[in-house]
Amino acid sequence: MLWEKLLSLNKYGDLSPRLRKNEDETRLSFDVDYDRVVFSSAFRSLQDKTQVIPLSKTGFVHTRLTHSIEVSVVGRSLGRTVGKHLLARYPYLTELGYQTNDFGAIIAAAAVAHDIGNPPFGHSGEKAIGEFFQFKKGTAVKHLLTEAQYADLCNFEGNANGFRLLNETRLGVEGGLRLTYATLGAFTKYPKESLPPQPTHNVEDKKYGFFQGDKLFFKELAETLGLKSNSIAGELRYARHPLAFLVEAADDICYTIIDFEDGINLGLIPEEVALEYLEGIISQKINSNKFWKLETKEERIAYLRAVAIGVLVQDAADIFIANEEAILEGTFHQPLLKLSQYSQHITNVINCSVQRIYQSEEVIEKEVSGYVILQHLLDIFFTAIMNQENGRETSFDKLLLKKLPEKYRKNGSIYDRVMGVTCYIASLTDTKAVELHLKTASKSINF
Repeated sequence: MLWEKLLSLNKYGDLSPRLRKNEDETRLSFDVDYDRVVFSSAFRSLQDKTQVIPLSKTGFVHTRLTHSIEVSVVGRSLGRTVGKHLLARYPYLTELGYQTNDFGAIIAAAAVAHDIGNPPFGHSGEKAIGEFFQFKKGTAVKHLLTEAQYADLCNFEGNANGFRLLNETRLGVEGGLRLTYATLGAFTKYPKESLPPQPTHNVEDKKYGFFQGDKLFFKELAETLGLKSNSIAGELRYARHPLAFLVEAADDICYTIIDFEDGINLGLIPEEVALEYLEGIISQKINSNKFWKLETKEERIAYLRAVAIGVLVQDAADIFIANEEAILEGTFHQPLLKLSQYSQHITNVINCSVQRIYQSEEVIEKEVSGYVILQHLLDIFFTAIMNQENGRETSFDKLLLKKLPEKYRKNGSIYDRVMGVTCYIASLTDTKAVELHLKTASKSINF
């Protein structure tokens, strides 16, 4: 893979290449990418999608929105650190007009969008949607779909839904947000379709990154960026865009350290335990005199968090730089932090979070509630679509489908219509999903 192609400024619909030298330095296209994501309604909805504890009303915890902003900040630092090295190694990129901050801007834009397709209630929301089509009433549509279309539903993926949100063409909105191809490449952690499910143990094959409806556009994107094809039997499957490793690292750093911080502030993890777990990461950087002068637990934990993130950012950048040749060749297949000198400490922090936060009684109870809510909403909307398909549409079905926002009312194939209502439910905030569930639980039509 070649950096001059990987850093493409092209956007959906462009007929000729955009050149870096022609960019307005006061507002680069990569900066425009960030702005367009932040001002989108899908991004704003993340303020009501909780990062750690679904349905939490506690002021301490991060929402998906604050998490996304923090990941973008970490990603920007990673990008600038790596970008400085790359420009020194490849002087021709400077001749083409690229600058250190370009790399930070690309990763910041991709990172701020990285959770934009997540359904309500976190990863339990993804499971609720997928299992509805695997085991519940959703199985009724299987015989009407291709194997790959059915796999999109059975393994509903927030990353693929995010790619759809960023690029969906509608009347008057050609190409969705029309982000640069460099940003879209960095956004796509799993550059493959839903089948085969996991052809290798490589990190880029762990999940999938686009629905069948976006397949042709992703192929164009991958070819423009020059991504290495890993296809075996004609499926679309590629090596990652190199900058996707940095987006992933920024996310890994933030959820490892900041979810841990939330657990401490919520009282789920004692402060002394936190210091013990983080000590291995921060021991060489912490200023003990400054730390012990801090008067509140929140201030002390915030200081530890800042030091830990700084250490891990530099470590991740060093790992990327050391493995850049293999990454460009498409032969590097693991998350950067897996090679971290602090990998065991990171694993210990995550294990502590799993035990004390993710598996706490409060989280489990609320994830169960979210699962029930989404299964119910899928049931009534899917029933309406299937009744419509079979000519048995009831008055309630008609009213329910009128409730769909216009952009989710699909008139195409049964796949398009089922995916339309599924993506609508995935777009709901935690609060809106609860409200809609309560209003429709007894087939009330008092919207």
